[in-house]
Amino acid sequence: MTLEIISPDEILFKGEAESVTLPGQLGRFTVLRNHASLISALNPGDILFRTPDGHEKSVTVKGGIVDVDNNVVAVCVY
Repeated sequence: MTLEIISPDEILFKGEAESVTLPGQLGRFTVLRNHASLISALNPGDILFRTPDGHEKSVTVKGGIVDVDNNVVAVCVY
């Protein structure tokens, strides 16, 4: 699936990911390929993701929103 993490100032990550774990307002949740569509607000915390080559990466955020649709995870953070 495609993961895009953007802030008002820059693109923090754009590429393929095997899994994405996000700090949702109701708790952490993980998105995998073919996940149901959703929109969620994000709390402060870390976005953790695994790339197809097996590397795990993280981005610390103060909050934001995520939109999951058709194997695209679009995250706008601040």
